Amino acid sequence: MIAYILAICVPGNEKEVIKKIKDLPNVVEVNGIMGKYDVFVKVRADDAIKVDSTISKVRNVPHITGTVTMPVIYGQGGTIDNE
Repeated sequence: MIAYILAICVPGNEKEVIKKIKDLPNVVEVNGIMGKYDVFVKVRADDAIKVDSTISKVRNVPHITGTVTMPVIYGQGGTIDNE
């Protein structure tokens, strides 16, 4: 299962937030981004419980003020369908 998370954080704390997220289990990618959101996170695990756990850990990182989580839908012809 894969989920993408967009996070908003307190300005000036992006590097600290990214560093903390990078060390969380099941996080396979984390990057600073520009726009409405500050940080992009890709989470991958073999079951929904592990993904949910990682999402909760990301949401609890200090200086994160909001998140949007987008779970991937399999079977619609995306690149993950080929995995």
